[in-house]
Amino acid sequence: MASDRDLFGTGGTARKPKPGKAGPAKTPAKSGGTPNEAGYTAASIEVLEGLEPVRRRPGMYIGGTDETALHHLFAEVIDNSMDEAVAGHATFIEVNLDAEGWLTVTDNGRGIPIDPHPKYPKKSALEVIMTVLHAGGKFDSGAYQTSGGLHGVGISVVNALSERLEVEVARGQMLYRQVFEQGHVKSKLETVGKAPNRRGTRVRFKPDAEIFGKSAHFKPARIFRMSRSKAYLFGGVEIRWSCTPELVAGTEIPAEAVFHFPGGLKDYLAQDIEGKEQVVEQAFTGKVEKPGGHGSLEWAVSWLTQDDGFVHSYCNTIPTADGGTHESGLRTALLRGLKDHAERINQSKRFSNVTSDDVMATCAALISVFIREPEFQGQNKGRLMTVEAAKIVENTVRDAFDHWLASAPTTANKLIDWTIERSEERLRRRAEKDVARKTATRKLRLPGKLADCSNSNSDNSELFIVEGDSAGGSAKQARDRATQAVLPLRGKILNVASATRDKLAGNQQIGDLVLALGCGTGSHYKEDDLRYDKVIIMTDADVDGAHIASLLITFFYRQMPKLIDQGHLYLAVPPLYKLTQGSKSAYARNDAHKDELVRTLFTGRGKVEMSRFKGLGEMLPAQLKETTMDPRKRTLLKVVIQPEDREETSSSVERLMGNKPEARFAFIQERATFAAEKELVDI
Repeated sequence: MASDRDLFGTGGTARKPKPGKAGPAKTPAKSGGTPNEAGYTAASIEVLEGLEPVRRRPGMYIGGTDETALHHLFAEVIDNSMDEAVAGHATFIEVNLDAEGWLTVTDNGRGIPIDPHPKYPKKSALEVIMTVLHAGGKFDSGAYQTSGGLHGVGISVVNALSERLEVEVARGQMLYRQVFEQGHVKSKLETVGKAPNRRGTRVRFKPDAEIFGKSAHFKPARIFRMSRSKAYLFGGVEIRWSCTPELVAGTEIPAEAVFHFPGGLKDYLAQDIEGKEQVVEQAFTGKVEKPGGHGSLEWAVSWLTQDDGFVHSYCNTIPTADGGTHESGLRTALLRGLKDHAERINQSKRFSNVTSDDVMATCAALISVFIREPEFQGQNKGRLMTVEAAKIVENTVRDAFDHWLASAPTTANKLIDWTIERSEERLRRRAEKDVARKTATRKLRLPGKLADCSNSNSDNSELFIVEGDSAGGSAKQARDRATQAVLPLRGKILNVASATRDKLAGNQQIGDLVLALGCGTGSHYKEDDLRYDKVIIMTDADVDGAHIASLLITFFYRQMPKLIDQGHLYLAVPPLYKLTQGSKSAYARNDAHKDELVRTLFTGRGKVEMSRFKGLGEMLPAQLKETTMDPRKRTLLKVVIQPEDREETSSSVERLMGNKPEARFAFIQERATFAAEKELVDI
């Protein structure tokens, strides 16, 4: 698999054996055998061959079968094309998504070899690459100086998990084609004909619904962003995006676009922080070829005044979402560079309490490394583990940062003051919280994913609980940092109504939520220790979002009932649709609200354009703020339990969320007619 940023240049799976048929009890053999051993023989060991392990256990190769894993298939394919571009053999990559769910990636590189493979003389190299795990050109250091596809499993995994995959290769002015279905050869390699004006590889595939579900489809916005990021990461490639217009109707995603960014990460950062106020006018950017004798290193760094910072890192154009050694090197370089400059201007005493967290708190940073034979954690390559990368990045960035600071003393001094202010603010907030929440004898521990607010007074503070990092990122940018905190949760939390005490105690997400609130649970709940006045559940405006909201409400009802009784729990009401007619636009909460707006508000001439938000993560931060988070414009639903309804509420929670599935089944049967006649449109 290839990556989004560059720096330096198993087939079988054993499964649990199926027990054999037990015969009459026999006296154990002298060797010490038991009756159970008689059925456990060599025949009990199952050996999976070819691509069958991938279909049996897709999570081992792409991390699961959810939306992220689905889009990982695209990453595997485009990464191979990016490797060709980075190696200097391709100048453009075309990405096309059609209405039937087919995704096509085309490049003008060298084309996959089609001659017979020496080890498998009856098969072409193309067929071997597509059907054999750990077969590829990335193991031979002479084929690619740097690459993202290191394990030889990427394209074969895509093939295994596709309903159908078609490959076209143009080499030597001839065009060749081969078709596969669910990883199996559907047609032999065929010669299509002459292609004098074409070269490279085209891969067209459709994910298998048996693996990802019938409702799983590529998201145009996500494919669009992934394609664009690749162009930012390697300025020498042009990426051409296209999709069926109906897929992006009513959205801000164009049906066609061309990405080419010679400025690289400098352009990328400018696009990411466009419209945001920066601490310094000029971003700290740079690119160095062969630092320490290796590949290349590129970075772009700035500091924001009103927004939380972020670090997006890449290795060999692959996004490393979990960071790694290159990020560690960047953090160390920035901290030490500022510390040395503080000493030069006699500010070392003020700077003594500054940590790397203070430096990175509002830092917007992009770093891309190209490394020869990098080491990653896991097949998904989420974290770079190459030890040498930390020192190379630190030394290279540190030298450039020292020169940057020395060449602009006014800018450097402003950045020093800003960082010291962040450190002092951190220490002040910690002290205030320790006093206000009676934690003077211990350090307040908070979850790592919590983006806390700066207000130390809980009376005016709000905590938004959102589903997923994508929605969390949008919410963090849309929030008021003074009074609004954001805690992203990963997917659906544990159903506390049916979970055991051990499961409840060991659940990380629930632990993070309890830590963030600070008030304790059950009999240990303390109203005075609650860190926020409003606890707002903000989920997608769809069925999955409603399910997550119900799980969270169940948690608070069972574990923190007084939080509900005191009026602290709310539900956000994000829109499901945006309607536009000319210069007029409005947001609709659900289908009924949409129909009402069409009848009453959009009465003029002209077509009413409708775009459906697939989730909070699909909304722009400005839209999320305007519709859902701004106290002046938003709508909140307060969760209230009337005293006369307590007994019925307790019975309903036990029936619908408890550990008796037959009770839920009876509930569904009782309301089957209602569900068929009326669509659920609100929480």
